Amino acid sequence: MPTTWILIADGARARLLEQERKSRHFNPTSEQEFFGSRAQSKEIASDDRGRSFDSAARGQPGDVGTGGHRHGMEPRTDPQRYAEYAFARDLSDHLEKAANEHRFDRLVLVAAPKALGDLRDLLPKTVHGKIVAEIDKDLTNVPTRDLGKHLDEHLPH
Repeated sequence: MPTTWILIADGARARLLEQERKSRHFNPTSEQEFFGSRAQSKEIASDDRGRSFDSAARGQPGDVGTGGHRHGMEPRTDPQRYAEYAFARDLSDHLEKAANEHRFDRLVLVAAPKALGDLRDLLPKTVHGKIVAEIDKDLTNVPTRDLGKHLDEHLPH
């Protein structure tokens, strides 16, 4: 019988489970949990944003009366969002390695919507070909023993 792995993830935490073939229970794979950053953007980013001058200013920046205006610069990307994407990239790398080692035959992705989108973008073709179901729910806080009622209709029989 084929081996089915279930990845349950959000933007900062994940666990990999293997579905028992006969009893349909779930057991952790050897790498039970993965953790990314739970820090908020304001905790990740520097307290002091860089300063910039309007490009339409005449004269030298800071000259009085020339129309130059100083303002705080916003980061190009949200640091928390970047950390979530990096976490998804790490999960993708792990799944790719496991797929190449033939450790699973089928994969069920269960993830919060943003995390699921990141995984869709990042997973290589070798892993995409093994996906049998995608569920856009955050079940990271659901105990393993209670997952069956959330997943049963989506799992291969």
